[in-house]
Amino acid sequence: MSIFILNPNPLETDFLSRLSAKFGPVSTSSTPEEIVRTLMNEEPHLLLIDQSLATYGLLKGLVHRETSVVITGDDEARLRSVLESWPSEYYVDAFVLFLSSPDEGELSRAVARALDHARLRREVRDLQSAAGLQEAKMTSICTELEEVRSLISTSLNQEVEKRMGVESRLEGFHRERQRVEQILRRVYAANDVSSLLEVVPDIKDIVQAGGVSIYIVDENESLGRYLKPLIWEDAFLPHHELTRHTVGLEAQDFAAWVARHGQVINHQDASNDPRNSLRYRECLKTSLRSLLVVPFRRDSEIIGVMEVYNRQRSGQADPAGFAAEDAEILKNLSDHIALAMTKLNLIQYDPLTSLLRPDPFYERVRQKINLQKKRRQEEGACALVMGDVDWFKNYNDRNGHEAGNKLLRELATVLKASIREEDLLCRYGGEEFLFFQTGVKNLEEACQLTERMRQNVEQHAFLFEEFQPLNNLTMSFGVTIIPVERLASTDLLTKEGLKKLTEEADMALGVAKGKTPPRTSGLAWPDQRGPAKNKVCCFTQELADRGQPGAVQAFHVRSYREKRKFARYYTTAFLMYKDDMAFRVAKTVNLSLGGAKIISDRRFPLAKPLEFLLILGDTASSFRSSVVYSEKANGHSQNYHTGLKFRDLSFDERKSLEDYFTLLHRKESLDA
Repeated sequence: MSIFILNPNPLETDFLSRLSAKFGPVSTSSTPEEIVRTLMNEEPHLLLIDQSLATYGLLKGLVHRETSVVITGDDEARLRSVLESWPSEYYVDAFVLFLSSPDEGELSRAVARALDHARLRREVRDLQSAAGLQEAKMTSICTELEEVRSLISTSLNQEVEKRMGVESRLEGFHRERQRVEQILRRVYAANDVSSLLEVVPDIKDIVQAGGVSIYIVDENESLGRYLKPLIWEDAFLPHHELTRHTVGLEAQDFAAWVARHGQVINHQDASNDPRNSLRYRECLKTSLRSLLVVPFRRDSEIIGVMEVYNRQRSGQADPAGFAAEDAEILKNLSDHIALAMTKLNLIQYDPLTSLLRPDPFYERVRQKINLQKKRRQEEGACALVMGDVDWFKNYNDRNGHEAGNKLLRELATVLKASIREEDLLCRYGGEEFLFFQTGVKNLEEACQLTERMRQNVEQHAFLFEEFQPLNNLTMSFGVTIIPVERLASTDLLTKEGLKKLTEEADMALGVAKGKTPPRTSGLAWPDQRGPAKNKVCCFTQELADRGQPGAVQAFHVRSYREKRKFARYYTTAFLMYKDDMAFRVAKTVNLSLGGAKIISDRRFPLAKPLEFLLILGDTASSFRSSVVYSEKANGHSQNYHTGLKFRDLSFDERKSLEDYFTLLHRKESLDA
């Protein structure tokens, strides 16, 4: 498979060429003119292209949809911007490349995935082309039969019936091809786990199955390698039922056997097979008869399994079971679904909410802290926050587990919209969520950010929330701070260190939910009915170390001087201002129609008028403001936080802000 590298940096070009050579022939170029000539005459499988030359507008009309694109560069923000400029019908991936410490293994896997995608895209194109030729041939045969029918006598009815059978099969083939193509389009358009798994009803329909289950191979210390169900009998499983369908790879079980051996099972009657394990016999809605199981492959590795049960015909069980054609359809679909699974990285993301799972979350936390240390960006403390839905069991018992699953998906969207761009969020388990906040000044600011999340959940209108104990769907939160000096500890970056932090946040959460009594006389339940929920509590390490009471305390909402009457957007935008006849650069922490909070390397005098250029997306606009406050970001940083109040906004200035906020809303909707 051919690879073309476009990169103006000779060192990066040499590195990428050496790494890519094991996959196929490699061509290189340092100028866009050469790639234009190449793409007009050739169709490489993969473009490895530098972020400075990778904007879709520069390559529009030149790159075939069957060509995969991997964009490299050392600027993460710019990589995201360039990646978003490409239409969804292209396979485009991005890789942060630092020549000083390149991750060759991860880059090799990215190149391999992109080449696999290009190969499968071309196979689909070839299959579509072959199907078109076959359809033309069958149409020609039918035309000839039509002519013959006009000449033969009525005594040859058998031949006429045969022709009608050909026509019927041709029409069925055409419909089936369209349905498979529709499923493939939805698979490749999926941008999260939920949208990928929405194809399950279509798969069930095309092979006339009574049910569909999908598993993914996972691994942990206690179970080793095992199959985790993403879908069981067409539906997401509630958290408490996952263990009933989790099965070790060495178990005597149909799905486990296919995951071990990578072979297809197609049983007309699987009821007496020894691999018909207890979970099939007791958990399926109808007794297991016919069964078809296929593996999901990534290269030679088995990454999951799909199984369909009890083939139907006219609403009744089909004793003939699944045909060989059904197995071929399912194997073909499994290749494409496996590629989409790899692209969405289901090992790292929770299938119900599309949030990070705990182990990948902890790994991202370690990476973020290490990157801050490496770039010397420790501009404040960090915080770990655990949140839990109040009275979730009551919601599930009254409304059903499917309603509970829908609630968790909607809640994940609300929480994602409530955190800042640089923060991390994971589904810790069941109705518990874990957050990692960076760049906070102290415990009070971490609690303030968490209080904003609590209020967003409280104010959101969830279905059936009026039947909750407080006539509202709410969450409680526990917060623990990680000061700068604690970030320097190597013990913190171990799995045990991060779990200890999680225990601190969980301890604070227990008090917030009333599971444990508060260790301070200042925190009391508001009435005699029992412990109150829907609050934020914080863990104070210093008090815990000294054995003093009050290690966990309630956070009390106060009025802050930077509070504005306009909605705030926690977004980073750069601005330029003039100081001592020289231009300086700062960046926003948050932004609204009333003003901005910025971070800079100097303190501004109070009430000082300040004019600046603000970079909003692709445009720069000038603004006038007054300084409301300016103070040190924290005790360990050389930077300052400054509050600015806009003065005399013109129509054009206000319009540029509103357009930018609309763009942020649209991006949040797409991410959700």
